[in-house]
Amino acid sequence: MTRYTLTRSLLGRTLALGLCGMALAACTSSTDELQQWMEEQRQQTKPSVKPLEPPKKFLPQAYESASVVDPFNLQKLTVAFKQEAAQPSSLLASEMKRRKEALEAFPLDNMTMVGSVVRNGRQFGLLRVEGLLYYVKSGDYMGQNFGRITKISETEITLREVVQDAAGEWIERTSTLQLQEQGR
Repeated sequence: MTRYTLTRSLLGRTLALGLCGMALAACTSSTDELQQWMEEQRQQTKPSVKPLEPPKKFLPQAYESASVVDPFNLQKLTVAFKQEAAQPSSLLASEMKRRKEALEAFPLDNMTMVGSVVRNGRQFGLLRVEGLLYYVKSGDYMGQNFGRITKISETEITLREVVQDAAGEWIERTSTLQLQEQGR
């Protein structure tokens, strides 16, 4: 390396360091101005927080319908069913005269078909209700809507139910209970 190159390189470095120093000095003065402005803004700004409203007092209301007749009273429903059954053309007439079976105490939603069995050429369905297993056959009753089993296959149980429509008339409808496969 020659002396000329060395001097030129040293001069370049010195010049670069000088420029950096000047830039830092310029930044320092603008930072001081910024700090001063921030302090002024803090002093001038006053927070305005609206106070919270006190809670409203709770006034309980007295229940006044306790003396009124409950529309879902079991005794009232039983009387209505008997009146309906007294009509000769009613679908309920034959249903009200017969003895209730054990599975009529449970809604269909609580029943699960878990299988089917053929014994002596006759098809039986296997139902699980509240942890107990029941055999059912065609003609048996189940569910809370006077459901009578009309058909049992390997995958479902079909039954005829007697329900009230929107107009209050008793009609027949078909329902099915599908086989529920248990995940292992």
